[in-house]
Amino acid sequence: MSRDSLATLIGFVTEHTRITLLAMLLLSGVVAAGVPMVDTGSQASADADAFDHLDRVQTSQTIQEQFAATDDSPNRTVEPVYVQLEDGNALSKESLLAGLRYQRAIRENATISRALHDRGVVGFSNLVAVRAAENPNASLSEQIDAIEAASTGEVEALVERVLAEDPRAKRFLPADHDASATTASDRRLLVTLDTSVGDPTLDNATGALYQQASERSSAGFFVLNSHAWNAYSSHFFGEMLELVVPAALAFILVVLGFAYRDVVDVVVGMVGVALSVLWMFGLLGWLGVAAGTVTVIPVVLIAGLSIDFGFHVFNRYREQRADGEGIRAPMHRGVIRIATALVLVTVTAAIGFLANLSNPLPLIRNLGVSITLGVASALVIFVTVVPALKIGIDGLLEHAGVDRRKAPLGHGRYLKPVLGRLVTLARRGAPVVLVVAVLVGAAGGAAWLGLEEESYQQSDGDVAEWKQQLPGPLGWETHPVAAQSEHVEDVYQPASADAAFQEPILVEGDVTRDGTLDALQRGVDDVRDRDLLVDGTGSRAVTSPVTVIQAVAARDDDVAAVVAETDTDDDGVPDRDLERVYDALYEADSDLASRVVAREDGEYQSLLVSLSLDADFANADAVVADLDESAAIMAGDESGRTATVAGSFALNEAILGAIVDGILTTMTVALAAIALTLAGVFRYMHGSATLGLVVAVPIALVLGLVVGGMYLLSIPLTLLTALLMSLVIGLGIDYNIHVGDRYADERREGASTYEALDAAVTGTGGALLGSTLTSVGALATITLVPHPQLQSFGAIVVVALTTAFAVSVLVLPSLLVLWSRHAPGAVTTDATPTGVAQD
Repeated sequence: MSRDSLATLIGFVTEHTRITLLAMLLLSGVVAAGVPMVDTGSQASADADAFDHLDRVQTSQTIQEQFAATDDSPNRTVEPVYVQLEDGNALSKESLLAGLRYQRAIRENATISRALHDRGVVGFSNLVAVRAAENPNASLSEQIDAIEAASTGEVEALVERVLAEDPRAKRFLPADHDASATTASDRRLLVTLDTSVGDPTLDNATGALYQQASERSSAGFFVLNSHAWNAYSSHFFGEMLELVVPAALAFILVVLGFAYRDVVDVVVGMVGVALSVLWMFGLLGWLGVAAGTVTVIPVVLIAGLSIDFGFHVFNRYREQRADGEGIRAPMHRGVIRIATALVLVTVTAAIGFLANLSNPLPLIRNLGVSITLGVASALVIFVTVVPALKIGIDGLLEHAGVDRRKAPLGHGRYLKPVLGRLVTLARRGAPVVLVVAVLVGAAGGAAWLGLEEESYQQSDGDVAEWKQQLPGPLGWETHPVAAQSEHVEDVYQPASADAAFQEPILVEGDVTRDGTLDALQRGVDDVRDRDLLVDGTGSRAVTSPVTVIQAVAARDDDVAAVVAETDTDDDGVPDRDLERVYDALYEADSDLASRVVAREDGEYQSLLVSLSLDADFANADAVVADLDESAAIMAGDESGRTATVAGSFALNEAILGAIVDGILTTMTVALAAIALTLAGVFRYMHGSATLGLVVAVPIALVLGLVVGGMYLLSIPLTLLTALLMSLVIGLGIDYNIHVGDRYADERREGASTYEALDAAVTGTGGALLGSTLTSVGALATITLVPHPQLQSFGAIVVVALTTAFAVSVLVLPSLLVLWSRHAPGAVTTDATPTGVAQD
């Protein structure tokens, strides 16, 4: 849109306010109709071919291509039910009896019984009860009767015998339980469900399991299935809204009330904020762009940017209105003077946000689109609805005799001297300010190398006591699932090897070389020595060529004979003539052999080791590092082999690294695009491309300071925080454009360097301060939420906005002073400018 077209539009808005409001009301209704169509589903997965260039991803694809898929997987899934008695004994008669009665209840539940597998339900209480009944085939009713009839001492003796004599007991108790101890605060029972019954029946059964356990929570029963987590999520977001929204709104209203000192301006500004967010979601619905599960991010950012737009509209209107003047003319001049700036802010912010379209994660791409649509919506609302509504309300009030003239922010007797000193600092010490800024920014940027990388930040469920003691709905009511999950991960191994995380290692190259299987076994032993494997679950924790060869040799005499002849050190692992060993294995059981030894046209290409790990994503980075060391043992030195870890842990680590690298590229491209855009626009508007480049420079400083802030606050690089780093560009450019373009506008109208700086820093800087205080205060409330991901989000955006404001009023004025000294007269002067200046 040209400057003349923009001026014509604003002229229509300020002259025909009723028509404008009616038209925008109708248009808002049309846009809002798209809100019900918004998709808020998960977008966590990446594009299928986005990471094909990564070694680990290629290895994972090779595994899928070369090795036969197992087709004998059981049609069952194990649902653990946990019993936790922090101050009690989960192995006592009462607790064991409660466990047996729980089993009876779920067996009698029609919803669960329809999905129950033949293996049914088993737990430590059954091991004790069948001994009490003196019948290994005792029914559940007989088990209950036997425990009820036994004395407390008899049950304790039975528990002791089970722990000493039955290896199955370990599966139901914490991993570190001492077999000689007849007391424990924890145990679990395993419910086996038949997956062949179909999703609806299975889902209903797991829901009933959750309900049954919840009814017995006083006895320590709980489950951690999807229904439990759904309940936790609903509770969490409800508590978050009750804590954050009132606090954020209260802070915003207080700051806006102090800044505007006018209820009408506060109300009109908040109407603009609400409409901007509404338009964003409506446009997302009409365009079919998924909003995702992290909609709080665009909502908060657009609310902050909308408040910023409102500050500039109202502040410039107040600056323009002279004593005795009406409303429409100063509003027209004020919006004219800031409209082009708002357009430029929107365009450059969109460049920063839309740079994420190159990201392989749909979540990040769609967030970039969402925020861009929100910024564009705010632009439309704040140059149409907000000025028209402001004119209409002020007109009615003044017609009733209420004086609506207000002093602009930044011109008060307290704030103006403070902002004025920043101009003095730029005039007297610009070189020093610039040197200090470069050093601080460089130090912050260097901290990038020291940031930790994590797939995600996991909540431990802990909530500060003071948050729980807040009055009324503000008080945070804790939900046990997060703490229960962390407790289970700490004390238990996975219920079975199949339920554990699977991490394959692919060995490629000369796999028939002597000693290959010995090296492979040494690598597996190294994994075991690191306590990474699941054990005591009744399932094999390692599947490898060695385990398969040994299993087949145990039932096939020909394979056994070959193994004996090729095992020179009698350790059960063939160490020579391996091609002969593989041939014998394929001849005896080609299906089983194809799962661990890949061959094509008679040539053996690779070996597959599959590990069931006692680990989770919270310590995935350390696990991958350990597995890489074990894989190096399998590869050996100068053996012509490679060994690559290629499971979910390793793939996540590789993908996160690629995304972080990609965001660095994205930020570089976005910075370059914004710099070129500002150079072109400032050349067109003000006759100086170099001025546009000067305005763009501080964005890099803001990025450096944000990185430094992350380092000091111990905020790791995750998918979310890496995304926010790229969004910082869109946030950081806003304030600099406002100050830089206001300076250029004042110079165009004949002001000297320091007069222009004074107008920019005290006038525009005052509006920026109000915007910063409002946005920072509102966003800071997110750090109250007891979840590290959201706390990191709030902290990063607060740091970004604070540093962006500081740079715009501290560093940019010094840059403008130095620029004016070395590029005198570069700004086109025009006593009656037709261009649209900015705030």
